[in-house]
Amino acid sequence: MEHMNGAISLPFQKPVAATHRWVLALIMVLTIAVGWRYPLAGFVVPAAMAASIAGSFFRGRYVCGNFCPRGSFFDTLFRLVGGPRDVPALLRGSAFRWAFLALLMGFLGWQISRNPADPAHWGFVFWMACALTTGIGIVLGLAFRARTWCLVCPVGTMANAIGGGIWQMTIAESCAGCGSCERHCPMGLTIAAHRQEGTLPHRDCLKCSSCVDACPQNALDWPS
Repeated sequence: MEHMNGAISLPFQKPVAATHRWVLALIMVLTIAVGWRYPLAGFVVPAAMAASIAGSFFRGRYVCGNFCPRGSFFDTLFRLVGGPRDVPALLRGSAFRWAFLALLMGFLGWQISRNPADPAHWGFVFWMACALTTGIGIVLGLAFRARTWCLVCPVGTMANAIGGGIWQMTIAESCAGCGSCERHCPMGLTIAAHRQEGTLPHRDCLKCSSCVDACPQNALDWPS
């Protein structure tokens, strides 16, 4: 199977996480911890955003699921206190997500316009946005699933729109519909319900391979 070793798991299930996820989580924590004092550290934020958007042209939300520093934080350090509770339909709805994207991007643009010639100011604005949205993500993660933020993340919304239909996971006929894959999915996606279609159509699939590693029938895989 073509997938990354080191699937995510929900609280109180066997914890498995690749080492690089812990490193990325630490990068995010350090960025928030020192960014107020060293604002140029805030440029980690647009770098991560650019990587996720660029990656979406090739494999949808793959970068979100495997290399996002904040996503890695929710998968590792935060996973023992987040979820798994159902996420309200409002947060999954496209109208709310695009409205939130417009609001956040407008806020960033307004803040940057206050001193556009100063790189340190840009860095501070990126740091402030990261700290604020991470706080929101923690609240959402405590209330629902650890990765609930990833359903409303503006970068994730853009990645969804650009490449949500790319590189869809395949579901073999051997799928027994046991639901193990869905219990391990950090996004709470329905997977077994699509076994008759043979592919997973969810545009918010993070390509993290948690479901692939959890399937007792080895019925899930990625296109070669």
